[in-house]
Amino acid sequence: MNSTPTQSSPVATCLLLSSIILLLATINKSWAETPDFWRNATVYFLLTDRFSNGDPGNDASYQRHQQAALLRGFEGGDIKGITQQIEAGYFNRLGVDAIWTTPVIEQIHGFDVSDRLTYAYHGYWPKDWTAVDANFGSEADLAAMIKAAHKQGIRVLVDVIINHTGPKTEQDQLWPANWVRTEPLCNWTSYQQNVSCALATSLTDIKTESEQEVELPEFLLEKWRQEGRLDTELAELSDFFQRTGYPKAPKYYLVKWLTDWVREYGIDGFRVDTAKHVEPEIWAILKKESELALAQWRTEHPDDALGDLPFYMVGEVFNWGVAGFKSANPENNQYNYGDKQVQFFDFGFDALINMGFVSHISQDTESLFSQYSAWLQAPAFKGKGILNYIGSHDDQDSWDRSRAQIWDSAFKLMMAPGGVQIYYGDELARPMLVEDAFGDAGLRANMNWQDLTQPDTQALLRHWQRLGQFRQRFPAVGAGQHQIITAQPYVFSRTLANHKAVVVGADLKPGNKALPVADVFTEGTLLQDHYSGQQVRVKEGQVFIDSPWSWVLLGE
Repeated sequence: MNSTPTQSSPVATCLLLSSIILLLATINKSWAETPDFWRNATVYFLLTDRFSNGDPGNDASYQRHQQAALLRGFEGGDIKGITQQIEAGYFNRLGVDAIWTTPVIEQIHGFDVSDRLTYAYHGYWPKDWTAVDANFGSEADLAAMIKAAHKQGIRVLVDVIINHTGPKTEQDQLWPANWVRTEPLCNWTSYQQNVSCALATSLTDIKTESEQEVELPEFLLEKWRQEGRLDTELAELSDFFQRTGYPKAPKYYLVKWLTDWVREYGIDGFRVDTAKHVEPEIWAILKKESELALAQWRTEHPDDALGDLPFYMVGEVFNWGVAGFKSANPENNQYNYGDKQVQFFDFGFDALINMGFVSHISQDTESLFSQYSAWLQAPAFKGKGILNYIGSHDDQDSWDRSRAQIWDSAFKLMMAPGGVQIYYGDELARPMLVEDAFGDAGLRANMNWQDLTQPDTQALLRHWQRLGQFRQRFPAVGAGQHQIITAQPYVFSRTLANHKAVVVGADLKPGNKALPVADVFTEGTLLQDHYSGQQVRVKEGQVFIDSPWSWVLLGE
């Protein structure tokens, strides 16, 4: 890392040691339940390069000048652009609890041509885990972004990779053979054929199964030497391996480098890429080391820390989802490789991305909500988190890519039981089908800020904002138990121990409407409709709302 280590006071050092001792005392215990906050959280997922350009001066770093295929080159988005939107209040108005960015570590400098001419704009082709990619900004930019987010009550999640490096190019060397493999290619038929293999010809698979000590690649040492930080990096590595006792195997280097970002800048959690393609034991180690790192950062930066929630880790286990979606076992929510099942929640994950939601959302609203409530309240999911989504950067089956059901999709996602992932631009109906964009590039168009001049887009954004702020204020929305009150009009409640209950109505007629609430709120209770802004009192077991909207969001 490039930054200068923070000098701790004696009191801070004692607090840090106490935190570490407490954490080590629990290292062999089972993982705690996911907090209500995260089981209800709204996470805003953005591609750093595609969201907002805050510094045009870094757009062509590393001489990435070759013309790429459509939407397969760097478009200019960066960390400063995210910070500007944080400070402008964009995320707060949307009710966002956490921002998840694609990896910001330094990417390969060249391009790959195995699947159209493509640069590493997406962040998933690492070159150096210890540096920020200059196209995205600097470490100072990252520190400023996290500080700005925390000041506004927003947590920051960063995408992390242990499975693979970026491809070899004319500008980028292949990592040594004792670090990576390029074959066999995965054929997905077994555990080994998902883990000890290369995902694609463009990706070199890190030998994460190895416990054998390896030397650092010469190209990396030379890079650090030229940047004037070789001695610092080597000293930090020596301290890490001496403290932990881990062998100097590839995966432990990566754990050290990834948790440095937490220790130095106070990142609140990780979204783990390609989780099922790595032996799960390393994720538990990453989680514990991240908890230690966050405890240290909070002790040294008490004024910048945002509460005391544990370090959060959400995994991408492709084809996993609730109710046995594709390769998940519906009886125990394990991932089924065919010859082996893995319970990822046993390896440090607080939540998994629910890839089944896009296939379930086509149901009527009550069937969707009641099924999800039943699934998440069942023993297999009790106290565990998921992230539902309608759009994603790599799911070609993302829901409503033509943006034909934008209002209903927003309601179903934001009011569904479970945590939610807003994919950047869902709230503005950003195009998800781009003519002549090949493959997943069509899912990754630039943020359509220009559409905010249109009244229809402004109205849609306000819809998302009302839903998001309501969810944020009442954890029962995502983490509570669903109960239908009446089918016509459609009214339901959500209840959660130690939190306030809510009543929600949908598909209601504009104008005067009555909602039965006697089973949830006592007579005379003052409530607010968080959609229209009106305040009403419970009278004879009902509330009466006069608004032009089809939705009512009731809470104290």
